[in-house]
Amino acid sequence: MSYAVQQIHDLRLVVFAEAGPMLKDENDVSLFIAPAFEHEAGMIALPVSRLDAAFFQLRSGVAGTVLQKFINYRLRVALLGDITPWLAQSCALQDFVREANRGEQVWFLPSLAELEQRLGA
Repeated sequence: MSYAVQQIHDLRLVVFAEAGPMLKDENDVSLFIAPAFEHEAGMIALPVSRLDAAFFQLRSGVAGTVLQKFINYRLRVALLGDITPWLAQSCALQDFVREANRGEQVWFLPSLAELEQRLGA
């Protein structure tokens, strides 16, 4: 799997490439956790292009189970990219993203630059 390990401020993170296996459900989470553990990273940055469409349909339960699994492993997650089309279709998703971004475990951000800025704050 293609990724890079970066140090941003005092946090080591694994930044996954745009291309690669999709994160379809909770069974795929281990593909993303393993590199983080291998490199002792506290966060992963995952492009939203690697998320299956079901992730953005909250009724499917995919987002909840996937993100809970990351949290259970004490791994923070930044989902990077434009999710505007998904947000336009769902008020529930808008609320979910807003609440996630208020916390420290899961963030939806447009870019790696935004993540760097947020980690520096």
